[in-house]
Order: sequence, then structure tokens, then C-alpha cells
Amino acid sequence: MNTTPVIAIHGGAGTIAAVAPNSASAQPYRDALHAIVAAAQAALLRGASALDAVCLAVEMLEDCPLFNAGHGAVFTHDETHELDAAVMNGADRRAGAVAGVSRIRRPVHAARAVMEDGAHVLLAGAGAEAFARQWGLEMVEPSYFSTEARRQQLMQALATDRVALDHDGPPLVEGSKFGTVGAVALDMHGHLAAATSTGGMTNKRVGRIGDSPLIGAGTYADDATAAVSCTGSGEMFMRVVAAYDVCARMRYAGQTLQEATDAVVLQSLPAIGGRGGLIAVDRLGNLCLPFNTEGMYRAHARGAEAPHTAIHR
Repeated sequence: MNTTPVIAIHGGAGTIAAVAPNSASAQPYRDALHAIVAAAQAALLRGASALDAVCLAVEMLEDCPLFNAGHGAVFTHDETHELDAAVMNGADRRAGAVAGVSRIRRPVHAARAVMEDGAHVLLAGAGAEAFARQWGLEMVEPSYFSTEARRQQLMQALATDRVALDHDGPPLVEGSKFGTVGAVALDMHGHLAAATSTGGMTNKRVGRIGDSPLIGAGTYADDATAAVSCTGSGEMFMRVVAAYDVCARMRYAGQTLQEATDAVVLQSLPAIGGRGGLIAVDRLGNLCLPFNTEGMYRAHARGAEAPHTAIHR
């Protein structure tokens, strides 16, 4: 008997004060989220694996300049780009990730290639880029990732000497609010997968790596429990090993997905000043998308039902 497939995506969490829930400025985000989740949903309904579905969704999110991954990634303090991505397959817990890359057009492709190669889980910097070239992945000049809106966001951050989450800060010019991206899926064969991709945090120190490419911190999937993709203040997600903690609570404490995700996002993270959210789907198809910030760009679809998109609560 086939399982009803489920797909969920996120485009980052933060203050999101500059985008009113029902304003015209919110519509491009809703349209992008809807189109992307619908594409992944269609793939799942055709029998695609959860892994293929999350990689498709994240690839499309990386190509969309509205979000902080791929084209439209944030700038470091030195006005460069350093991108991270990870994928994990719940069926066999294979995983792959890249960190600190600036010439791979779609970092999620490189993360999957690392996983498929199987020799390592995480490659960084020049070594990850050399690996991507060997696999024939599309390479670009670092300037490909730059957008003027992101540069303005960096200038604001530099002026106030702060490191900003995806959607934080004073209201920016329209089209300049972005987000770390991720996807989780349950396919009709009963398998789970997760993928996450990010440009990091605006004005971050060169060489900083957050939770997104760290298996267990920002990304995790296990068919026995759930698939999880996180977004927010990465350092705090790393300290509580957020993605894995959701699955561990389910496996060892018998918590439901709702109980486990609420405990991590609404208790463990705030206890150490952690802001953000996550998306998670379990092996039974239950879906949770909790966040402790003002909003989180998100969308989901179940079976052939119409996709749902949301920004604020």
C-alpha cells in the first residue's frame, strides 16, 4: 500500500516586520513558495523519492533571489559569499554536505554528490569546489550570487555592526528580505529525506559555518522517526543539536513529532537565546512547522491537496 506523500519547505525565519501578512509585498514570497512546493508535490505524486523531492525544492529555492541561498545569498563582512548545504536520506541515513563554497551554482547538488560518492559526509571550501568540478556540476563566478538588495542589507548591518538573521533588521527596500531554505518530505514508499541550503548570516565573519550543513544540527532524516530542516540563529541550533534532538526525543522518550518539535523550538532554543524555527515530517505523515520568531516563510502539501503557504502565524 502506498503512503500519502507529504512535502514541506521553508524560506527562513526572522522578524519579517517589513512584510505585512496580506500586503502586496508578501505576494511574491507566497507565489514562489507555492510554485516550488507544488513542483515537489507533483514529483512525489509521480513516484519520485523523498530525496529527489527535497533536492528539487531546494534547487528551485536556491535559484530564487527572494531567499538566502544560491542566487541572492547574503554577504559576509568582507563582501564575499560563503554558501552551505546538506542533504540526508532517511532510508539509510546517508548524508552529504558542503560548507564555505562560493563557485558552485547549486550547493544542494554538491551536497547530494558528496552523499552519492560516499567517501565523506562534509567537504568545505576549495576542496568542495574541486570535488564539484570533478562531478561536472555547474560552476559560476562568485558575483553570480550577488544582488543589490543583499548588498544594501550588508551596508545596513555594517553601519550598526551587527550580524543579522535572514529577515531581521530595519525594514529594507522591497525585494530584499530573504531566507535560509530547506525541505522535508515523505514519499509514497514511506521514506523520508531532508535538505537545507543557506548563505549564512549577513555580515558574518569569513569562515563562519552555521548549523545548515552540520548533520544533526540543522539537517537530519531517519525513516524510524522524522525528517527535519532548521532555520535561525545557527550557533544555538548547533549547541542543542536541534534536528537530531527532535528525532532522539521521538525515539528514546516516545514523544510525538508535535511534542518533540515544540520542546526544541519553544523550550531548548529560547533557553540559550536561540531564535528561528524548523520544518519536520514524521514517518506517519504528521507535519510540524514551529518557530519562535515573528514569522517563517513556509509551505506544505499533502497528497494531491492544494498547497498551503504562510509567512506569519
